[in-house]
Amino acid sequence: MPRNYQKPLGDKLTLDPRTNLLELTNFEYSLQDVEEPELYRMLFNYQEIPKIMFNQRLVPMNMPDEIWITDTTFRDGQQSREPYTTEQIVTLYDYLHRLGGPKGLIRQSEFFLYSKKDRDAVEQCLERGYEFPEVTAWIRAKKEDFQLVKEMGLKETGILVSCSDYHIFYKLKMTRSQAIEHYLRVVRECIEAGVKPRCHFEDITRADFYGFVVPFVLALMKLSEETGVPIKIRACDTLGYGVGIPGVALPRSVPGIIYGLRHYARVPSEMIEFHGHNDFYRAVSNSTTAWLYGASGVNCSLLGIGERTGNCPLEAMVMEYAQLRGTLDGMDPTVITEIAEYYEKELGYHVPPRTPFVGEDFNVTRAGVHADGLLKNEEVYNIFDTGLLLNRPPKVMISNTSGVSGIAVWVNQHLKLTGASAIDKHDPLVLALKEWVDQQYEEGRVTAITDQELTEQMELFAAKLHDTLSREA
Repeated sequence: MPRNYQKPLGDKLTLDPRTNLLELTNFEYSLQDVEEPELYRMLFNYQEIPKIMFNQRLVPMNMPDEIWITDTTFRDGQQSREPYTTEQIVTLYDYLHRLGGPKGLIRQSEFFLYSKKDRDAVEQCLERGYEFPEVTAWIRAKKEDFQLVKEMGLKETGILVSCSDYHIFYKLKMTRSQAIEHYLRVVRECIEAGVKPRCHFEDITRADFYGFVVPFVLALMKLSEETGVPIKIRACDTLGYGVGIPGVALPRSVPGIIYGLRHYARVPSEMIEFHGHNDFYRAVSNSTTAWLYGASGVNCSLLGIGERTGNCPLEAMVMEYAQLRGTLDGMDPTVITEIAEYYEKELGYHVPPRTPFVGEDFNVTRAGVHADGLLKNEEVYNIFDTGLLLNRPPKVMISNTSGVSGIAVWVNQHLKLTGASAIDKHDPLVLALKEWVDQQYEEGRVTAITDQELTEQMELFAAKLHDTLSREA
């Protein structure tokens, strides 16, 4: 019996195989068609920082049997920067395929279809013949666009179904019942066109969850059952309001949202995806929380590039997966370094140097005490074997705080000296370089010493040493 199979016992009771406890099922939530929008002003007073409200209601973690990553680099990621060329999209798609590994843990990638360039990119990516990432679309909710998806040979598309009253009343100028009626009509048209819908619940962290979201999702699940077509639910934390802390109240509770979709709306884990933004620095933790509480998919973009502060960085979730599962399951993290280099060198995108895993200085130390630890054993101050896993050995940057240990580490790295051939902090070369560095800062320098400058000083030292030895001979 599959682990997720729930044995029905009557109309409303189910034996949950994870807990072996009877649970109430077959919930009914009716749409609350309010006359005035519910804006949660006690939380979202526009003139103040949003508030986090607790109700101390805890929901159980429910990690799915399978979890994966989906990609929005060519959709959300392309809305916040100059458009990628067709060649750049195909190259990045190749990187995603390699990074996801043979198990396809980067499951899907979504594309615009509006321009000829985008359609050309889709065609060339499809020609690669990769099973993963599956190419999917993101389109306007129009019948002609569904036909375009089908003509492109794609099986799935994203459809925007904004769900907060901010959007329903102020953007769509509709009531809740009108919005649901409109959305259901669009989803039916998508299914009739032979395309699987992925419903993007925009602004779910400001929505009336039990008064609108759950009744709407229940209607979608009924439609799915009637048509035999799976309908995915993407929970979109559009403004980054989501909070993963246990006991936080809806609408901001990520555990509450994912649990509610699973338990009350009866959406299978494999049909739930979380899409987070980073406005309050929570994109990664919220995405991890979504996995923990029952969403199989987390939607990300390369380097986190996306609207405003960006999406959840895809490379971060590769690392989260490894930490949660205890294995990379075939994913190749060295590709992350190749991707960062491609953005810097080919796309002209400046990656902030201290960005985890991809920034130039993410595993660089300037402090002498840290360098001393690296000199003795790199495990002391490196997060993991970054040389092995990311093809990025730890480095030191020389400044007035580096000391002789920092210079010794730099020399060993620069000259590739290891084991018995490595020099220590008492070596004459190290002491000579330290003297020169100290002189630089005594004369008023405030910037770090460059690798080129140190190399030049090493060459001068070697020349002087050679002259000295020649004279002595």
